[in-house]
Amino acid sequence: MKQQALVINCGSSSLKFAIQDASESAPLLEGIAERLGSEHSTITFKYAGTKTEQRLYEHDHRGAVSAIKAWIDDHPEAGIQLAGGGHRVVHGGETFHQSAVIDEDVLEGIEQCAIFAPLHNPAHVKGIKEAQALFGELPHVAVFDTSFHQTLTQDQYLYPIPMRLYRNHHFRKYGFHGTSYRYIAQKLASLDANYGTQNALVAHLGNGASVCAIKAGSSVDTSMGITPLEGLMMGTRSGSLDPSLLAFIADAEGISMKQALDILNKESGLKGISEISNDCRTLETAQATGDDRADLALTMFASRAAKQLASVATNLDSIEHVIFTGGIGENSPLIRSRICKRLTMLGVELDHNANQTAPRGELNAISPTGARIKVWIIPTNEELLIAQDTLELINAGHKPS
Repeated sequence: MKQQALVINCGSSSLKFAIQDASESAPLLEGIAERLGSEHSTITFKYAGTKTEQRLYEHDHRGAVSAIKAWIDDHPEAGIQLAGGGHRVVHGGETFHQSAVIDEDVLEGIEQCAIFAPLHNPAHVKGIKEAQALFGELPHVAVFDTSFHQTLTQDQYLYPIPMRLYRNHHFRKYGFHGTSYRYIAQKLASLDANYGTQNALVAHLGNGASVCAIKAGSSVDTSMGITPLEGLMMGTRSGSLDPSLLAFIADAEGISMKQALDILNKESGLKGISEISNDCRTLETAQATGDDRADLALTMFASRAAKQLASVATNLDSIEHVIFTGGIGENSPLIRSRICKRLTMLGVELDHNANQTAPRGELNAISPTGARIKVWIIPTNEELLIAQDTLELINAGHKPS
């Protein structure tokens, strides 16, 4: 039987999980625990094509991990034999340039990076500690969203602020969605022997959205910054704007700067402009019935995505590939079409029939035959990459430092 990893992605009130081997096959088991911290917390298991939901009697991360372990113990017929646990960690700062076997030093490093990801890193640490406690001697690996972007050069990752702020506090661009981008770069390289040495613009579009310029498999620029707020307009995030607006909002609304920042993170983007929803599917339905607010929100989203793609393209000598991934990127012909239309000056062409009829969840080329720039839909698979990193590090005998 193939080795399997328990892949865990902890949020402050949720925990996604999957049991995945290193192949492209679907997870053996997957699911999500939701509303953690509430007495209404639940966990959903998807196994053999069937979903089941149950209440959690411990309403925290420990309760979620305990329920996963109980499911495994109660279903010996599933044949689950875990070799390790792999944990998605949003922020690795400048400390982590690659995935790492978790020990006390790694945990401490993740906690220190929580200053830049206060909603994410503490939750990751909780999930790691609970998994370590409940799964005994099982080794665990941390896979960092930021590590793929450690190849950025100083002129790209530094902000034009006093250098002492970087030297003393490490304030700089870090970028995110790195696990997704690394998977996409590897997948692209697997399609043709030449593709791995070529240049690609990748748009990871979902409720969180960013773009990345990839040169011969390495990140050379990306849109997100010290936090995931910078860059594109997103589901509820504003993306980049004049920093002075933060003070204007605070003064106008009579609120603190932190409360103003919450507005930019939680009430803006598609949700703020449409005043309907942060969900692109809901907005496309409304737009199709003539809702002007929904149409404006989708137009702004596509416009800003195209601008960011054009911006990061300035760090490439040429463009051979444009790739769409993420929930919106993979599933919205409308958004893909609107973005590509705004990139015609770069030579991007779209086969509109291929774009419109592309099957959901499948890799597809959606540019005309013979086009200079190949346009792709490549579904991302962060869980698979985390499982692969976990099993590779464990099998290579990497020990905690």
